[in-house]
Amino acid sequence: MTSQVMKTPQLQTMPRWFSLPGGAVMPFDPWLLATAVALVLTGFVMITSASMDVAAQKFGGAFFFSQRHGIFIVLSAIGAVITYKIPISLWQRSGPYLLLAGFLLLVAVLIPGIGREVNGSRRWISAGPLNLQASEIAKFCMVIYLGGYLVRRLAEVRTSWKGVVKPGLPLAFFVFLLLLEPDYGAAVVLMGSVMGMIFLSGMRFGQFILILVSAVGLVGLLGVIQPYRMARLKSFQDPWADPFGAGYQLSQAQIAFGRGDWFGEGLGNSVQKLFYLPEAHTDFVYSVLAEELGFLGAITVVILYAILITRIFLIGRQAEKQRQFFMGYIAYGFGFILAGQALINIGVNVGALPTKGLTLPLLSYGGSSLLVCTAMIALVLRIDVELKRMRFAEAGVAKPEKTKTLAVKRAGTFDEVGVEQEASPRNSGPAKKDFAEGSPS
Repeated sequence: MTSQVMKTPQLQTMPRWFSLPGGAVMPFDPWLLATAVALVLTGFVMITSASMDVAAQKFGGAFFFSQRHGIFIVLSAIGAVITYKIPISLWQRSGPYLLLAGFLLLVAVLIPGIGREVNGSRRWISAGPLNLQASEIAKFCMVIYLGGYLVRRLAEVRTSWKGVVKPGLPLAFFVFLLLLEPDYGAAVVLMGSVMGMIFLSGMRFGQFILILVSAVGLVGLLGVIQPYRMARLKSFQDPWADPFGAGYQLSQAQIAFGRGDWFGEGLGNSVQKLFYLPEAHTDFVYSVLAEELGFLGAITVVILYAILITRIFLIGRQAEKQRQFFMGYIAYGFGFILAGQALINIGVNVGALPTKGLTLPLLSYGGSSLLVCTAMIALVLRIDVELKRMRFAEAGVAKPEKTKTLAVKRAGTFDEVGVEQEASPRNSGPAKKDFAEGSPS
Protein backbone atom coordinates (compact mmCIF):
# COMPACT_ATOMS: atom_id res chain seq x y z
CA MET A 1 0.00 0.00 0.00
CA THR A 2 2.88 2.35 0.78
CA SER A 3 4.28 2.06 -2.73
CA GLN A 4 0.86 2.84 -4.23
CA VAL A 5 0.56 5.99 -2.16
CA MET A 6 4.07 7.28 -3.06
CA LYS A 7 3.43 6.70 -6.77
CA THR A 8 0.37 8.92 -6.84
CA PRO A 9 0.76 11.17 -9.94
CA GLN A 10 1.91 14.66 -9.13
CA LEU A 11 3.28 17.16 -11.65
CA GLN A 12 3.12 14.63 -14.48
CA THR A 13 -0.68 14.69 -14.36
CA MET A 14 -0.88 18.47 -14.31
CA PRO A 15 -1.89 20.40 -17.46
CA ARG A 16 0.61 22.57 -19.36
CA TRP A 17 2.25 25.37 -17.37
CA PHE A 18 0.04 28.06 -18.94
CA SER A 19 -3.17 26.23 -17.98
CA LEU A 20 -3.77 27.38 -14.44
CA PRO A 21 -6.25 25.74 -12.06
CA GLY A 22 -9.68 27.22 -12.56
CA GLY A 23 -9.39 27.82 -16.31
CA ALA A 24 -6.97 28.09 -19.18
CA VAL A 25 -4.68 31.10 -19.19
CA MET A 26 -2.47 32.27 -22.04
CA PRO A 27 1.32 32.03 -21.58
CA PHE A 28 1.57 35.80 -22.10
CA ASP A 29 -0.41 38.90 -21.29
CA PRO A 30 -2.59 39.34 -24.41
CA TRP A 31 -3.38 43.01 -23.78
CA LEU A 32 0.26 43.94 -23.28
CA LEU A 33 1.46 42.08 -26.34
CA ALA A 34 -1.42 43.22 -28.56
CA THR A 35 -1.00 46.92 -27.72
CA ALA A 36 2.77 46.75 -28.20
CA VAL A 37 2.39 45.10 -31.62
CA ALA A 38 -0.33 47.60 -32.59
CA LEU A 39 1.92 50.55 -31.72
CA VAL A 40 4.88 49.10 -33.64
CA LEU A 41 2.76 48.47 -36.75
CA THR A 42 1.15 51.91 -36.49
CA GLY A 43 4.61 53.42 -36.24
CA PHE A 44 5.79 51.57 -39.35
CA VAL A 45 2.83 52.86 -41.38
CA MET A 46 3.19 56.45 -40.15
CA ILE A 47 6.98 56.51 -40.59
CA THR A 48 6.51 55.32 -44.16
CA SER A 49 3.94 58.04 -44.80
CA ALA A 50 5.85 60.85 -43.05
CA SER A 51 9.28 60.13 -44.54
CA MET A 52 8.64 59.39 -48.22
CA ASP A 53 9.19 62.90 -49.59
CA VAL A 54 12.20 63.63 -47.36
CA ALA A 55 13.77 60.26 -48.24
CA ALA A 56 13.19 60.76 -51.96
CA GLN A 57 14.92 64.13 -51.91
CA LYS A 58 17.86 63.26 -49.64
CA PHE A 59 18.53 59.62 -50.52
CA GLY A 60 16.92 59.13 -53.93
CA GLY A 61 14.41 56.55 -52.70
CA ALA A 62 11.01 57.18 -51.14
CA PHE A 63 11.20 54.07 -48.93
CA PHE A 64 14.72 54.62 -47.52
CA PHE A 65 13.57 55.26 -43.93
CA SER A 66 10.75 52.74 -44.22
CA GLN A 67 13.11 49.94 -45.22
CA ARG A 68 15.55 50.81 -42.45
CA HIS A 69 12.76 50.88 -39.89
CA GLY A 70 11.53 47.51 -41.17
CA ILE A 71 15.01 46.11 -40.48
CA PHE A 72 14.90 47.67 -37.00
CA ILE A 73 11.57 45.95 -36.35
CA VAL A 74 13.01 42.56 -37.35
CA LEU A 75 16.10 43.10 -35.17
CA SER A 76 13.91 44.25 -32.30
CA ALA A 77 11.73 41.14 -32.60
CA ILE A 78 14.83 38.92 -32.48
CA GLY A 79 16.18 40.87 -29.51
CA ALA A 80 12.82 40.63 -27.75
CA VAL A 81 12.76 36.84 -28.15
CA ILE A 82 16.29 36.56 -26.75
CA THR A 83 15.37 38.85 -23.83
CA TYR A 84 12.23 36.82 -23.17
CA LYS A 85 14.23 33.58 -22.97
CA ILE A 86 16.56 34.85 -20.23
CA PRO A 87 15.36 33.97 -16.68
CA ILE A 88 14.63 36.91 -14.39
CA SER A 89 17.09 35.56 -11.82
CA LEU A 90 19.93 36.07 -14.31
CA TRP A 91 18.90 39.69 -14.87
CA GLN A 92 18.90 40.22 -11.10
CA ARG A 93 22.45 38.86 -10.74
CA SER A 94 23.62 40.97 -13.69
CA GLY A 95 22.47 44.32 -12.25
CA PRO A 96 25.91 45.70 -11.20
CA TYR A 97 27.49 44.64 -14.50
CA LEU A 98 24.70 46.31 -16.48
CA LEU A 99 25.15 49.49 -14.44
CA LEU A 100 28.84 49.50 -15.33
CA ALA A 101 28.03 48.86 -19.01
CA GLY A 102 25.57 51.77 -19.06
CA PHE A 103 28.14 54.06 -17.43
CA LEU A 104 30.84 53.11 -19.94
CA LEU A 105 28.48 53.72 -22.86
CA LEU A 106 27.65 57.20 -21.56
CA VAL A 107 31.38 57.95 -21.25
CA ALA A 108 32.22 56.47 -24.66
CA VAL A 109 29.63 58.57 -26.48
CA LEU A 110 31.42 61.74 -25.32
CA ILE A 111 34.77 60.67 -26.78
CA PRO A 112 35.47 62.26 -30.19
CA GLY A 113 35.76 59.59 -32.86
CA ILE A 114 33.44 57.22 -30.99
CA GLY A 115 30.40 59.39 -30.32
CA ARG A 116 28.52 60.79 -33.31
CA GLU A 117 27.25 64.36 -33.18
CA VAL A 118 23.89 65.26 -34.73
CA ASN A 119 22.23 68.69 -34.44
CA GLY A 120 24.70 69.79 -31.78
CA SER A 121 24.23 66.76 -29.51
CA ARG A 122 26.65 63.85 -29.15
CA ARG A 123 24.26 61.00 -28.28
CA TRP A 124 25.01 58.17 -30.71
CA ILE A 125 27.69 55.52 -31.16
CA SER A 126 28.11 54.23 -34.70
CA ALA A 127 27.82 50.44 -34.88
CA GLY A 128 27.81 49.69 -38.60
CA PRO A 129 24.39 50.47 -40.08
CA LEU A 130 22.94 51.04 -36.61
CA ASN A 131 23.53 54.11 -34.47
CA LEU A 132 23.23 53.15 -30.81
CA GLN A 133 21.79 55.85 -28.56
CA ALA A 134 23.67 55.42 -25.29
CA SER A 135 20.99 57.06 -23.14
CA GLU A 136 18.35 54.48 -24.14
CA ILE A 137 20.55 51.57 -23.06
CA ALA A 138 21.66 53.41 -19.92
CA LYS A 139 18.05 53.83 -18.75
CA PHE A 140 17.43 50.10 -19.17
CA CYS A 141 20.60 49.25 -17.22
CA MET A 142 19.76 51.65 -14.39
CA VAL A 143 16.32 50.10 -13.88
CA ILE A 144 17.75 46.57 -13.66
CA TYR A 145 20.42 47.65 -11.18
CA LEU A 146 18.02 49.66 -9.03
CA GLY A 147 15.51 46.80 -8.89
CA GLY A 148 18.21 44.54 -7.41
CA TYR A 149 19.34 47.24 -4.99
CA LEU A 150 15.83 47.80 -3.68
CA VAL A 151 15.42 44.06 -3.02
CA ARG A 152 18.74 43.86 -1.16
CA ARG A 153 18.21 47.05 0.87
CA LEU A 154 14.43 47.13 1.13
CA ALA A 155 14.30 47.47 4.93
CA GLU A 156 16.93 50.22 4.81
CA VAL A 157 15.04 52.13 2.09
CA ARG A 158 11.81 52.00 4.10
CA THR A 159 13.29 53.09 7.41
CA SER A 160 16.18 55.50 6.84
CA TRP A 161 17.61 58.21 4.59
CA LYS A 162 20.70 56.09 4.03
CA GLY A 163 18.88 53.56 1.90
CA VAL A 164 17.27 56.31 -0.19
CA VAL A 165 20.43 58.33 -0.77
CA LYS A 166 22.70 55.45 -1.83
CA PRO A 167 21.20 54.94 -5.33
CA GLY A 168 21.48 58.69 -5.82
CA LEU A 169 25.22 58.37 -6.41
CA PRO A 170 25.08 56.28 -9.63
CA LEU A 171 22.04 58.31 -10.71
CA ALA A 172 24.02 61.54 -10.29
CA PHE A 173 26.82 60.18 -12.50
CA PHE A 174 24.34 59.12 -15.18
CA VAL A 175 22.51 62.47 -15.14
CA PHE A 176 25.78 64.39 -15.28
CA LEU A 177 26.95 62.44 -18.33
CA LEU A 178 23.56 62.86 -20.01
CA LEU A 179 23.73 66.62 -19.54
CA LEU A 180 27.17 66.69 -21.14
CA GLU A 181 25.80 65.20 -24.39
CA PRO A 182 23.43 67.14 -23.86
CA ASP A 183 20.26 65.05 -23.45
CA TYR A 184 18.10 66.96 -21.00
CA GLY A 185 14.95 64.95 -21.79
CA ALA A 186 16.58 61.59 -21.06
CA ALA A 187 17.97 62.96 -17.78
CA VAL A 188 14.48 64.06 -16.68
CA VAL A 189 12.92 60.70 -17.60
CA LEU A 190 15.66 58.78 -15.80
CA MET A 191 15.35 60.88 -12.64
CA GLY A 192 11.59 60.52 -12.62
CA SER A 193 11.75 56.74 -13.14
CA VAL A 194 14.27 56.23 -10.33
CA MET A 195 12.22 58.37 -7.95
CA GLY A 196 9.07 56.45 -8.87
CA MET A 197 10.71 53.09 -8.25
CA ILE A 198 12.04 54.16 -4.85
CA PHE A 199 8.67 55.63 -3.87
CA LEU A 200 6.76 52.46 -4.81
CA SER A 201 9.26 50.35 -2.88
CA GLY A 202 7.93 51.93 0.32
CA MET A 203 9.96 55.02 1.17
CA ARG A 204 8.40 57.45 3.62
CA PHE A 205 6.02 59.98 2.10
CA GLY A 206 7.78 62.91 3.77
CA GLN A 207 11.08 61.83 2.26
CA PHE A 208 9.46 61.52 -1.16
CA ILE A 209 7.97 65.04 -0.99
CA LEU A 210 11.32 66.54 0.00
CA ILE A 211 13.17 64.73 -2.79
CA LEU A 212 10.45 65.62 -5.29
CA VAL A 213 10.65 69.33 -4.47
CA SER A 214 14.45 69.21 -4.72
CA ALA A 215 14.31 67.38 -8.05
CA VAL A 216 11.79 69.82 -9.53
CA GLY A 217 14.00 72.72 -8.42
CA LEU A 218 17.05 71.09 -10.00
CA VAL A 219 15.21 70.43 -13.26
CA GLY A 220 13.99 74.02 -13.34
CA LEU A 221 17.49 75.34 -12.70
CA LEU A 222 18.97 73.18 -15.45
CA GLY A 223 16.25 74.43 -17.76
CA VAL A 224 17.15 78.12 -17.41
CA ILE A 225 20.94 78.14 -17.12
CA GLN A 226 21.47 77.23 -20.79
CA PRO A 227 20.55 79.93 -23.37
CA TYR A 228 19.14 77.45 -25.91
CA ARG A 229 16.85 75.97 -23.28
CA MET A 230 15.63 79.44 -22.32
CA ALA A 231 14.88 80.12 -25.98
CA ARG A 232 12.83 76.93 -26.14
CA LEU A 233 10.90 77.92 -23.03
CA LYS A 234 10.09 81.34 -24.45
CA SER A 235 9.01 79.93 -27.81
CA PHE A 236 6.92 77.30 -26.03
CA GLN A 237 4.93 79.97 -24.20
CA ASP A 238 3.93 81.63 -27.49
CA PRO A 239 5.24 79.85 -30.62
CA TRP A 240 3.29 82.27 -32.84
CA ALA A 241 5.33 85.21 -31.57
CA ASP A 242 8.14 83.98 -33.81
CA PRO A 243 6.52 81.44 -36.16
CA PHE A 244 9.45 81.45 -38.61
CA GLY A 245 12.18 81.39 -35.97
CA ALA A 246 12.29 79.86 -32.49
CA GLY A 247 8.61 78.88 -32.61
CA TYR A 248 8.67 77.37 -36.10
CA GLN A 249 8.58 73.69 -35.12
CA LEU A 250 5.78 74.04 -32.57
CA SER A 251 3.67 76.28 -34.81
CA GLN A 252 3.93 73.80 -37.69
CA ALA A 253 2.94 70.95 -35.36
CA GLN A 254 -0.12 72.89 -34.25
CA ILE A 255 -1.06 73.49 -37.88
CA ALA A 256 -0.90 69.72 -38.42
CA PHE A 257 -3.31 69.11 -35.53
CA GLY A 258 -5.65 71.82 -36.79
CA ARG A 259 -5.73 70.36 -40.29
CA GLY A 260 -6.49 66.89 -38.95
CA ASP A 261 -9.77 67.95 -37.33
CA TRP A 262 -11.88 64.93 -36.26
CA PHE A 263 -11.24 62.37 -38.97
CA GLY A 264 -8.02 63.57 -40.61
CA GLU A 265 -6.96 64.32 -44.17
CA GLY A 266 -6.50 60.63 -44.97
CA LEU A 267 -3.46 58.37 -44.82
CA GLY A 268 -0.66 59.81 -46.95
CA ASN A 269 -2.37 63.19 -47.45
CA SER A 270 -0.41 65.23 -44.91
CA VAL A 271 0.83 68.61 -46.11
CA GLN A 272 3.03 69.37 -43.10
CA LYS A 273 5.33 66.45 -43.87
CA LEU A 274 6.22 68.14 -47.20
CA PHE A 275 9.27 69.90 -45.68
CA TYR A 276 7.18 72.18 -43.43
CA LEU A 277 7.44 70.17 -40.21
CA PRO A 278 11.05 69.29 -39.24
CA GLU A 279 11.74 65.75 -37.97
CA ALA A 280 8.31 64.65 -39.19
CA HIS A 281 9.17 60.93 -39.04
CA THR A 282 10.99 61.01 -35.68
CA ASP A 283 10.09 63.37 -32.83
CA PHE A 284 6.98 64.80 -34.55
CA VAL A 285 5.49 61.69 -36.15
CA TYR A 286 2.51 62.05 -33.78
CA SER A 287 1.65 65.40 -35.41
CA VAL A 288 1.63 63.79 -38.86
CA LEU A 289 -0.54 60.99 -37.47
CA ALA A 290 -3.00 63.55 -36.07
CA GLU A 291 -3.12 65.38 -39.42
CA GLU A 292 -3.74 62.24 -41.46
CA LEU A 293 -5.93 60.25 -39.04
CA GLY A 294 -7.49 63.12 -37.12
CA PHE A 295 -8.46 63.38 -33.49
CA LEU A 296 -9.88 59.86 -33.48
CA GLY A 297 -6.58 58.37 -34.65
CA ALA A 298 -4.59 60.48 -32.18
CA ILE A 299 -6.77 59.54 -29.21
CA THR A 300 -6.65 55.87 -30.22
CA VAL A 301 -2.86 55.95 -29.90
CA VAL A 302 -3.20 57.54 -26.45
CA ILE A 303 -5.61 54.75 -25.44
CA LEU A 304 -3.14 52.12 -26.67
CA TYR A 305 -0.40 53.66 -24.51
CA ALA A 306 -2.76 53.82 -21.53
CA ILE A 307 -3.58 50.11 -21.87
CA LEU A 308 0.10 49.18 -22.35
CA ILE A 309 1.32 51.09 -19.32
CA THR A 310 -1.61 50.00 -17.13
CA ARG A 311 -0.88 46.34 -17.90
CA ILE A 312 2.80 46.84 -17.03
CA PHE A 313 1.94 48.32 -13.64
CA LEU A 314 -0.66 45.62 -12.95
CA ILE A 315 1.94 42.93 -13.65
CA GLY A 316 4.33 44.75 -11.31
CA ARG A 317 1.65 44.85 -8.63
CA GLN A 318 0.96 41.13 -9.07
CA ALA A 319 4.68 40.46 -8.62
CA GLU A 320 4.61 42.33 -5.31
CA LYS A 321 1.58 40.33 -4.19
CA GLN A 322 3.56 37.16 -4.87
CA ARG A 323 6.54 38.68 -3.00
CA GLN A 324 8.69 38.74 -6.13
CA PHE A 325 9.92 42.24 -5.44
CA PHE A 326 12.67 42.42 -8.07
CA MET A 327 10.16 41.57 -10.78
CA GLY A 328 7.75 44.16 -9.46
CA TYR A 329 10.27 46.98 -9.21
CA ILE A 330 11.75 46.57 -12.69
CA ALA A 331 8.22 46.38 -14.15
CA TYR A 332 7.45 49.67 -12.40
CA GLY A 333 10.69 51.17 -13.71
CA PHE A 334 9.96 50.22 -17.30
CA GLY A 335 6.41 51.51 -16.91
CA PHE A 336 7.69 54.88 -15.68
CA ILE A 337 10.15 55.17 -18.59
CA LEU A 338 7.58 54.34 -21.27
CA ALA A 339 4.93 56.55 -19.65
CA GLY A 340 7.35 59.45 -19.21
CA GLN A 341 8.61 59.36 -22.79
CA ALA A 342 5.12 59.01 -24.25
CA LEU A 343 3.77 61.82 -22.09
CA ILE A 344 6.62 64.20 -22.93
CA ASN A 345 6.62 63.44 -26.67
CA ILE A 346 2.85 63.83 -27.03
CA GLY A 347 2.95 66.91 -24.81
CA VAL A 348 5.57 68.49 -27.08
CA ASN A 349 3.58 67.65 -30.21
CA VAL A 350 0.39 69.26 -28.91
CA GLY A 351 2.28 72.30 -27.58
CA ALA A 352 1.81 71.54 -23.89
CA LEU A 353 5.56 71.10 -23.21
CA PRO A 354 8.76 72.67 -24.55
CA THR A 355 10.50 70.90 -27.42
CA LYS A 356 12.57 67.89 -26.32
CA GLY A 357 14.41 65.29 -28.35
CA LEU A 358 12.55 62.26 -26.99
CA THR A 359 11.11 59.62 -29.28
CA LEU A 360 7.60 58.23 -28.97
CA PRO A 361 8.13 54.68 -27.63
CA LEU A 362 7.53 51.90 -30.18
CA LEU A 363 6.16 54.39 -32.71
CA SER A 364 8.86 56.91 -33.70
CA TYR A 365 11.69 56.18 -36.12
CA GLY A 366 14.88 55.06 -34.37
CA GLY A 367 16.65 51.74 -34.00
CA SER A 368 17.99 52.16 -30.45
CA SER A 369 14.68 53.32 -29.02
CA LEU A 370 12.79 50.47 -30.68
CA LEU A 371 15.32 47.84 -29.59
CA VAL A 372 15.28 48.97 -25.96
CA CYS A 373 11.51 49.48 -25.75
CA THR A 374 10.78 46.03 -27.19
CA ALA A 375 13.32 44.53 -24.77
CA MET A 376 11.43 46.20 -21.90
CA ILE A 377 8.13 44.76 -23.12
CA ALA A 378 9.70 41.31 -23.55
CA LEU A 379 11.10 41.41 -20.02
CA VAL A 380 7.70 42.35 -18.58
CA LEU A 381 6.13 39.48 -20.55
CA ARG A 382 8.78 37.16 -19.05
CA ILE A 383 7.86 38.43 -15.59
CA ASP A 384 4.20 37.69 -16.28
CA VAL A 385 5.03 34.15 -17.42
CA GLU A 386 7.22 33.38 -14.40
CA LEU A 387 4.53 34.68 -12.04
CA LYS A 388 1.98 32.39 -13.69
CA ARG A 389 4.37 29.45 -13.38
CA MET A 390 4.79 30.16 -9.67
CA ARG A 391 1.04 30.36 -9.09
CA PHE A 392 0.56 27.13 -11.02
CA ALA A 393 3.32 25.36 -9.12
CA GLU A 394 1.95 26.46 -5.77
CA ALA A 395 -1.61 25.40 -6.59
CA GLY A 396 -0.63 22.30 -8.59
CA VAL A 397 1.69 20.78 -5.97
CA ALA A 398 -0.73 21.32 -3.10
CA LYS A 399 -3.49 19.36 -4.82
CA PRO A 400 -1.71 15.94 -4.99
CA GLU A 401 -0.62 16.32 -1.35
CA LYS A 402 -4.27 16.37 -0.31
CA THR A 403 -5.02 13.27 -2.39
CA LYS A 404 -2.09 11.41 -0.83
CA THR A 405 -3.23 12.19 2.71
CA LEU A 406 -6.76 10.95 2.01
CA ALA A 407 -5.42 7.69 0.57
CA VAL A 408 -3.41 7.05 3.71
CA LYS A 409 -6.37 7.84 5.92
CA ARG A 410 -8.59 5.36 4.10
CA ALA A 411 -5.96 2.64 4.36
CA GLY A 412 -5.92 2.99 8.12
CA THR A 413 -2.57 1.22 8.40
CA PHE A 414 -0.09 4.07 8.17
CA ASP A 415 0.72 7.12 10.23
CA GLU A 416 -0.99 10.06 8.48
CA VAL A 417 1.15 12.68 10.17
CA GLY A 418 4.36 10.88 9.30
CA VAL A 419 3.51 10.77 5.59
CA GLU A 420 2.64 14.46 5.55
CA GLN A 421 5.88 15.38 7.27
CA GLU A 422 7.84 13.31 4.79
CA ALA A 423 6.16 14.86 1.75
CA SER A 424 6.11 18.45 2.92
CA PRO A 425 9.86 19.24 2.79
CA ARG A 426 10.10 17.68 -0.66
CA ASN A 427 7.27 19.64 -2.32
CA SER A 428 5.74 22.43 -0.27
CA GLY A 429 8.87 23.63 1.55
CA PRO A 430 10.89 25.13 -1.29
CA ALA A 431 7.89 26.94 -2.75
CA LYS A 432 7.12 28.55 0.60
CA LYS A 433 10.75 29.47 1.08
CA ASP A 434 10.96 31.15 -2.32
CA PHE A 435 7.90 33.26 -1.62
CA ALA A 436 9.15 34.24 1.79
CA GLU A 437 12.49 35.40 0.50
CA GLY A 438 11.03 37.06 -2.57
CA SER A 439 13.40 35.22 -4.92
CA PRO A 440 12.63 35.69 -8.60
CA SER A 441 12.89 31.99 -9.47
